Amino acid sequence: MPSKPMLVVVSGPPGTGKTTLAHRIATAIGCPAICRDEIKEGMAHATPGFVPGPGDPLTMRTLSTFFDVLGLLIGRGTTVVAEAAFQDRLWSPGLSPLLGRADVRIVHCTVPAEVALQRITDRTSSDPRRAAHEDAQISADARLRTHNSFQPIDLPVPSLTVDTTTEPPMEKILAFLSR
Repeated sequence: MPSKPMLVVVSGPPGTGKTTLAHRIATAIGCPAICRDEIKEGMAHATPGFVPGPGDPLTMRTLSTFFDVLGLLIGRGTTVVAEAAFQDRLWSPGLSPLLGRADVRIVHCTVPAEVALQRITDRTSSDPRRAAHEDAQISADARLRTHNSFQPIDLPVPSLTVDTTTEPPMEKILAFLSR
């Protein structure tokens, strides 16, 4: 019987280095990285005049597209790294159906709030694609509340918490994934 593909879920609050780490992990293990924000940026590019906001229609389409892509790849036997600000109550319903189809591992990214807030400020001012995301539109106080209230995914799968304030130890992450 063939083994299941691996689904590496890279999660954490905004500004914790998820996308960077997801691409590094995908390169190291030789698989695609599917990043929710990159999907949304592509949708925003094709939607002139789009303005992000809580629960906007594009955000809702992005969520279903993200899980459709993951389901398709896993269903075809593809190991994949999935990256998003997965909070338990919002994302567990989409991840739970994949538990029986893939060997799921969670890598949870953390940094102190001030590091996350500075990263968000820096990328919002330097990357025009970030205008597709709500974090570019909200106040520093709202970003801090989001950071402090973040609820990590709570699924019955192996998980590893990694501080991404500095470059995380890839050898430790890869050892975790190979268990």
